[in-house]
Amino acid sequence: MSPADIYRLQDRLSDRDLAILESLRTHRLLSTRQVQRLHFDHGYTSPNAATRCANRVLARLEEHGLIRRLARRIGGVRRGSSGLVWQLGPAGERLIRTLRGGNRRRYVEPSTTFAAHTVATAELAIQLHEAVAAGELELLTLEAEPTCWRSFIGRHGVQEWLKPDLYAVTACGEFEDHWFIEVDLATEHPPVVARKARIYQRYAATGAHQERHGLFPAVLWVVPDKARQVALEAALRADARLQPELFRVATVDAFKTTVQANADLGASP
Repeated sequence: MSPADIYRLQDRLSDRDLAILESLRTHRLLSTRQVQRLHFDHGYTSPNAATRCANRVLARLEEHGLIRRLARRIGGVRRGSSGLVWQLGPAGERLIRTLRGGNRRRYVEPSTTFAAHTVATAELAIQLHEAVAAGELELLTLEAEPTCWRSFIGRHGVQEWLKPDLYAVTACGEFEDHWFIEVDLATEHPPVVARKARIYQRYAATGAHQERHGLFPAVLWVVPDKARQVALEAALRADARLQPELFRVATVDAFKTTVQANADLGASP
């Protein structure tokens, strides 16, 4: 596809079409229902009307090669079109890169585990946007992977990478809260999570984030259920090398409540 073709294609797309492509670039994978919640949940007479319009738009973008659906559905076949998961197609990636710049990404069929984790991460980002729309909080910063990754010089002068799933700065009332967010689908043993917590603590010890922002974010693991929450909290407490005030664990059902809490979060180790 030549640059001229790219610009001709752009002229045929609406602002909402381009916004959908941007959302897929940011979050990498989105279900049909997530796309609907981001871009079609306002201005329709009923949820069914919004669903029909979202399906028509996604089918049109797919026909142009701008997006493509994954072979596997998240949640099983019974979920119908809402269980479809979308990513940028080759034409969509080229269009967005031409318009916005950035490095070329290779879009391939991801594993089921990767897809489930990526969609779950996008779900938390969407919940934050919905909380903003409902007037429940302000969202000052939201970074997805890989923008939210941080590199730092660790022990013995070795470069390390911290790879949270999301970085967010929220405000509720007079409080501004900073978060590193980890999505946990209970696929790793709790001691593995504790080892990642030590990476956060090593990054905090550099003082680099505090120098730029005045505090270190709270590190929040979002887990599927109460049993997993109890297991991770126990693992984090059991590691004597960790500073417990840096870390929190919440169920996905309690995620919005946690970030809306009026507490001055973050620490300066």
